[in-house]
Amino acid sequence: MKAPVTTDALLYLNGVTVSFDGFKALDELSLIVEEGELRTIIGPNGAGKTTMMDVVTGKTRPDAGEALFRGFADLTRLDEPEIANLGIGRKFQRPTVFENLTVFENLELSLADSRATWATLFARLTPDHHDRIAATLARIGLTALSDLPAGALSHGQKQWLEIGMLLIHDRTLLLLDEPVAGMTDSETEETAELILDLAKDRTIVVVEHDMAFVRSLGARVTVLHEGSVLAEGSIDHVQNHPRVIEVYLGR
Repeated sequence: MKAPVTTDALLYLNGVTVSFDGFKALDELSLIVEEGELRTIIGPNGAGKTTMMDVVTGKTRPDAGEALFRGFADLTRLDEPEIANLGIGRKFQRPTVFENLTVFENLELSLADSRATWATLFARLTPDHHDRIAATLARIGLTALSDLPAGALSHGQKQWLEIGMLLIHDRTLLLLDEPVAGMTDSETEETAELILDLAKDRTIVVVEHDMAFVRSLGARVTVLHEGSVLAEGSIDHVQNHPRVIEVYLGR
């Protein structure tokens, strides 16, 4: 009988394989993210970045391998709501905010989703709920825009609001999928500042193509290629890695 895995890592993936119609989206992928770490993940299209996040969040069941959160929660046996309740939050590339609601109401709606029932939706906010929304607005830099319809926000501001909708749940691990795609230069700089601030008190995994943005985060970089880890280390290490240049950066 196989001995159980023991690990202190917050996120532990070992030998994770996912196949779609014979194509291996993940091929014995192994990845360890420590608690409190900021990690960036890069790689060409089809490298397995999205599938990796799908496995971690319970959207996709792997064919083989281990996926553990906090060393004991087997992510391969849990569904998406159960995994979210463990403290794992994911922001997709395209922001999915409720454009007809105000910024404040978006956060209120997200907060209601964490309660026992939707029947409490837009019920009288408790002082604790109001304080939590106010603190989140301040953290994402949208306090002055709280009464504005979310549809009136810029693309970057919508991304920050969606990050706020994860923060309101106090997620331990944030998975951010291309958070600066389509942003202006100034929005990209502000997003880097926001992520670095958030990384002070939680674990963040950023999947990104913008190499200048990746460099600005100064985090450990993992390069995926054909469903497994090709290289790992500092941004300078991976940018000078011959195979990384060949399969990704040289394109």
